[in-house]
Amino acid sequence: MKTILRASLLSLVLATAGARGGWAQAEPPGADRFHATTLNLSAAGETRIAPDMASIHLGVVSEAKTAAEALSENSARMSRMLAALRAAGIPARDIQTSGLNLNPQQVYAQNEPPRVTGYQASEQVTVLVHELPRLGAAVDATVGAGANQVNGIGFGLADQTAAENAAREQAVRVLQAKAELYARATGYRVLRLVSLSEGVGVEGYRPPAPIMAAQARAQAVPVAPGELTVRVEISGVYELAR
Repeated sequence: MKTILRASLLSLVLATAGARGGWAQAEPPGADRFHATTLNLSAAGETRIAPDMASIHLGVVSEAKTAAEALSENSARMSRMLAALRAAGIPARDIQTSGLNLNPQQVYAQNEPPRVTGYQASEQVTVLVHELPRLGAAVDATVGAGANQVNGIGFGLADQTAAENAAREQAVRVLQAKAELYARATGYRVLRLVSLSEGVGVEGYRPPAPIMAAQARAQAVPVAPGELTVRVEISGVYELAR
């Protein structure tokens, strides 16, 4: 009886081993790629291009004894500023209110509650200029019409698709060259690109600090748009083979 039982167990083990061997043979080619040699790399491509548009951040600030007076004076200044922008050739669709504030002005004395001495009203607008030759004139006109804050100028592209694509092509060439170099140096060859990801950024001129209105007029609003750098960063995973 013991001999028969041991023979049965041996037959079961052999059958199981055979089944496992059959399963292994049924796996598709390349099933061992979970253990493939891979190469993780990153690269960047850049395109330098002149901007074709700008955004200006302008503001009006007014102070008065009462909140109503501060708001009224500020509204009158803002109306004159908007009219000046339109006269400078900026369409209404490119002018957007970006902030409106009313704050009490207070003085503090030791051991006494704060005392309101007046109110300050402020309003900011963001202006898009699609014709850069109009930029200096637009700033000058708004300052002359009552704007007393110029909070910054930024330059950009109306459509940066072409610049991005040129940077992408450069980044891919750099990435591919890196992969080939590392493969040769380690005795491998590049088999295929497994994955690719990217990030896009635009860098350009930004003023270091807000420009006060009096300073802007004294300098006759010089504007130098310079160039923008469109940068594309990519990361790729390559599979290597001997």
